[in-house]
Amino acid sequence: MSPKAPSPQPPQDLRNLLLTQPKEEAAGVEGVLVALRHVHEELGLVRGLGVLSQMNQKQGFDCPGCAWPDPDDHRSSLGEYCENGVKAIAEEATTKRVTPAFFAQYTISELAQHSDHWLGKQGRLTHPMYKSKGSDHYTSLTWEEAFERIAKHLQDLEDPNEAIFYTSGRTSNEAAFLYQLFVRLYGTNNLPDCSNMCHESSGTGLKETIGIGKGTVTLDDFSKAGTIIVIGQNPGTNHPRMLSALQDAKRHGAKIISINPLNEAGLKRFKHPQEIRGVLGGTPLADLFLQVRINGDVALLKGFAKEMFEREAKAPNTILDNDFIQQKTLDFDAFAQDIHQTSWDEITENSGISREEIQQAVDIFTQSRRTIYCWAMGLTQHQNGVANIQMCTNLLLMQGAVGKPGAGACPVRGHSNVQGDRTVGIWERPPKDFLDRLGQAVGFEPPQEHGYDVVAAIQAMLDRKAHVFFALGGNFLSATPDTELTAQALQNCRLTVQVSTKLNRSHLIAGEESLILPCLARSEQDIQDGTPQFVTVENSMGIVHTSQGSLPPASEQLLSEPMIVARLAQATLQDRALLPWHDLAQHYDKIRDLIERSIPGFDQYNKRVRQPGGFYLPNGPREGRFDTPSQKALFKTHPIPKHELGPDQFMMMTIRSHDQYNTTIYGLDDRYRGIYNERRVVLIHPLDLKEAGFTSRQVVDLIGEYKGEVRIAERFRLVPYPIPRRCVATYFPEANVLVPLHHKAERSHTPASKSIPIRIIPSKSASPQDLDYNESEETL
Repeated sequence: MSPKAPSPQPPQDLRNLLLTQPKEEAAGVEGVLVALRHVHEELGLVRGLGVLSQMNQKQGFDCPGCAWPDPDDHRSSLGEYCENGVKAIAEEATTKRVTPAFFAQYTISELAQHSDHWLGKQGRLTHPMYKSKGSDHYTSLTWEEAFERIAKHLQDLEDPNEAIFYTSGRTSNEAAFLYQLFVRLYGTNNLPDCSNMCHESSGTGLKETIGIGKGTVTLDDFSKAGTIIVIGQNPGTNHPRMLSALQDAKRHGAKIISINPLNEAGLKRFKHPQEIRGVLGGTPLADLFLQVRINGDVALLKGFAKEMFEREAKAPNTILDNDFIQQKTLDFDAFAQDIHQTSWDEITENSGISREEIQQAVDIFTQSRRTIYCWAMGLTQHQNGVANIQMCTNLLLMQGAVGKPGAGACPVRGHSNVQGDRTVGIWERPPKDFLDRLGQAVGFEPPQEHGYDVVAAIQAMLDRKAHVFFALGGNFLSATPDTELTAQALQNCRLTVQVSTKLNRSHLIAGEESLILPCLARSEQDIQDGTPQFVTVENSMGIVHTSQGSLPPASEQLLSEPMIVARLAQATLQDRALLPWHDLAQHYDKIRDLIERSIPGFDQYNKRVRQPGGFYLPNGPREGRFDTPSQKALFKTHPIPKHELGPDQFMMMTIRSHDQYNTTIYGLDDRYRGIYNERRVVLIHPLDLKEAGFTSRQVVDLIGEYKGEVRIAERFRLVPYPIPRRCVATYFPEANVLVPLHHKAERSHTPASKSIPIRIIPSKSASPQDLDYNESEETL
């Protein structure tokens, strides 16, 4: 009997859902206790506290979680980390192991029947593993055999563009630079990365308007800001260390405006666990909360601009920085005309925010021209994601709030080196000047044709135009849209390769042949040729600094990412290798020398990065310079998106739970939202629930319809929640199956996971057991 085909979707088994009231504060003693529990369960308190004492310290290792920066000067002796950072390191430094014996015990089909949470909790991968064509088991092999197999597949392709090389944002600068160099020597620019799925809209929007695809502020700017506007972001769960910066800003007199469909605990009150007053009472954060409808941000931001223009007309030179606008920007008149032609009815109807609330917000941020806009996926993952970003920059330019202390753009990135990877060349659309410098530094002609981004890569595999998929980190299947379609794309490949530290679903939904290559983790010692090495990373604010782990490797079989890339390059390129790859992978200083010769801003790289805290990369707008063709910042006009929902449709956005970092599931609770022991939930307004004839906790199926295509996500529980009418929220990756592959942002091609029209119907597979729950629970 042939084995059951592994399922690309997480299991649909439902658990005993517990609901309580959403929290009114973030962190505090409870956060500490939860974090310590994870440490105790994974690696023990003594070992765990020793590791944590080195995380995010100047001579330690960088947190494998988010890219929020560390303080330039003093760092707390009690630790520069948050609850979710502790969870991340507990997962990475666990004492549990996934050995060849584990793979002998389970078939791939059996593993696929387990949840993503269960898969991740099995421990660290220890050996290279191989799945042959038609097999339902992974078996161990030597590293030499692994590289020979990959090289043979790559060499057998008719065209280098038939291979795809994906990158996760945790990859170091050194590994990423070597990787893109190998790929371009091989002959392709097919270098999609996780940025394609998150902040590509930020990079595209900012590059077009201010000349750089990065933020313009530093951490110090937060203490100098007059107003901080946090829009489309949930820092309490996704970037918890940002709460310390917001607390510091409040103590220096800043006002905070929170704009989001969900009123998240992290922006209500922060209880700093390292302060007595933080533990006892905490610091209120948001002065104003605007509960915008899903994808109502362009309308709301146009409302801000319209109110500013009307006040400026009544009192000239009191609201706008007219000198800045005249001297340093272009296309202001077209922008102003567009705003004047936009009616208040259109603004309020599409944003869900009243004119009075808009006036309250403008009252706050026009008291000072020192305004910072912070955002994340809530702005970028829409068809109009680039427009969302450019509306934020429009408002900053109106106030002249770029290139001055306490003001600017702050896209808050996720993976801890996603920005650095892009800086050193991980990009499917590299500019010509980058390729010219790289070719001159190394002595070759890089390919000029642009490669596949994530969406195009999936389509190429579906069309059998790409036959080899190589992932340097990440969990591609669970991170991408259209789960069933992406699964088919991967299964169409002749070979898929995953460089990983932990087991994930992408190992189970694989090509005809498949390899798992285990690598060192951020917290582990990296010793090459008897000498300890360090790597470097770039945080959200453009600081490049060192990261050096101290733990013994989880297995003697592990290789560093630079060594994996180097050995693959040598095996594949052979006579065309050009470089002493093995020597580079043994001496990371030599990789940094190559980076210095290839990329502006890395002068004296090895010297400067050894300075405590590292160094800042050049940032034109931060310095008052706009590196656009005109040397000026540009205003951009955009229409308000219109969503014509049917009478039984809702607008769905995907979100993270508090026990989650990207596709890594730490636990089954979403503590801040009062949801425990279940992930297959749909947050829905209580009146929508009632009007649709549903009941709390009812098991339903979600139906997505896109250009004649129907997608179904089965067996979710309804949870009444304070969310805007006709809007719902679900966790990813469970709901990724509903995100159409080609439903993406204009120009950036970021999957539009935050605005998916769906219908909700009673589940066709509901059972009496699904209705069981504790009647004594406190309900919303």
